[in-house]
Amino acid sequence: MFKRLIVLLACLFVVFSSQVSAMNLNRFTEDVKIKSALEMLDDIGANEIFDNLMENSVKIRFYDLGQISYGYKDHFAINTTDTWGNRVILINTKYQNAPIEQIACLIAHESCHKAAVATLAEETTATRKEAQYWTVLKNRNISYADTALTRRLNNLVNLESTSTVDHDYIQERISNSSFYQNQLAVRERRAF
Repeated sequence: MFKRLIVLLACLFVVFSSQVSAMNLNRFTEDVKIKSALEMLDDIGANEIFDNLMENSVKIRFYDLGQISYGYKDHFAINTTDTWGNRVILINTKYQNAPIEQIACLIAHESCHKAAVATLAEETTATRKEAQYWTVLKNRNISYADTALTRRLNNLVNLESTSTVDHDYIQERISNSSFYQNQLAVRERRAF
């Protein structure tokens, strides 16, 4: 009888904790695909991502980034504020059909942005996290479509894996990028 009670309580705990986790994901997004990406991150215990999202009460959605500025039309995602000052991660609608594990990597990257003005250190950390999560989430049993996002993620993993203590290829890539040179010097969070 006691064993049955323990098993019943354990089953109820599992069901209840799964429902609580799913309900909590609703605080970040209404989009089913983004929820699936968040569930994937939750399944691997990406607590740091959720801590970052909760710290800034971030909402996540797909958005045509070209509507913010023509210069953003090809960006993968951005962390910004809406017109009411609320933090949001906007994932470019161009990547709405990307695999959920790739969406999860974009969320991991953008969740690392906490400061109103990004720094080289913050951008390096965010990009490194994106590469690390792609290493974990990439399904080795499938062949991903040759898209800009797939190439980016594979390139970041290569840069991360070949970096050393003395030579950080991710930081070097960011430092040498004309986009980041402009953005990191005067980056501001734009309302849309």
